[in-house]
Amino acid sequence: MSPRVIGVEDAATYLSVPVRFIRRLVAERRIRYYKVGKYVRFAKDDLDAFLTAEVVEPVKVAWRNGRAEVA
Repeated sequence: MSPRVIGVEDAATYLSVPVRFIRRLVAERRIRYYKVGKYVRFAKDDLDAFLTAEVVEPVKVAWRNGRAEVA
């Protein structure tokens, strides 16, 4: 069974991003986190929710006269 909460380093590994990026998200309060004393912890469900919120949907591109136009 995987742990319910993970630290900054494990969160960075889980999201495949640098630790510095995770710390910046925390400082800017752009990601949900928990404080346990002086330690920052994340629930994996919250990390998954962060990823889902950051999804960029593809756009359809139509080619007309050799130029791309967003459809």
